[in-house]
Amino acid sequence: MSYLKEFTKGILKENPNLVMLLGMCPTLAVTTMAENGLGMGLATTFVLVCSNLVISLLKKIIPSQVRLPSFIVIISGFVTLVGMLLQKYIPSLYDALGLFLSLITVNCIILGRAEMFACKNKVIPSILDGLGMGIGFTLSLLTVGSFREILGSGTWFGIQLLPDFIQPMTIFILPAGGFFSLGIIIAIVGKISKQKPKDITCSSCPNRESCRFAESEPVESAAVSEK
Repeated sequence: MSYLKEFTKGILKENPNLVMLLGMCPTLAVTTMAENGLGMGLATTFVLVCSNLVISLLKKIIPSQVRLPSFIVIISGFVTLVGMLLQKYIPSLYDALGLFLSLITVNCIILGRAEMFACKNKVIPSILDGLGMGIGFTLSLLTVGSFREILGSGTWFGIQLLPDFIQPMTIFILPAGGFFSLGIIIAIVGKISKQKPKDITCSSCPNRESCRFAESEPVESAAVSEK
């Protein structure tokens, strides 16, 4: 298993937000400012890494019958910790994120990585998977938040960028502007990460040995070529 691949896949190729289209609610709700997007992304990354770590360590102990409830309990513990830290040290960000901070517990990105990766892999790959996915999510929120704040308020992290004679387009800090901004960025990322489709055959399938249709492929291919 390539550790570098596990880390980098979530940044662009399998970006949870811009490619897999997960976690849309916080993306649209908190990205009216770049600071909010960055804060939500970092909080989610912390929960992703810590929950992946713990779930990977306990994967052989947690009964399959209570797997998902156990995952939610673990995740909610780290979400509570993040909320307490933000409320203590960055209260303005805590107030800005509001309810969406608590909703990290049921964020489909975190539950998805716990179910699809952490509970099936070792500790180090699970940590790298969570870190890569978290960074990808953070970058997407920061990009959308920056786009909306610059065009909608004329500022970036509170710094005035647009001159006074240019009127900001306030629609970008409204819900409609969020959908528009996200759509533009998803289209750009899709264009950048577009790859030529690979030929899919039985010989390249990892389940070839257990598939009852695999042996019939050469015969069918030969019949097609004769026609």
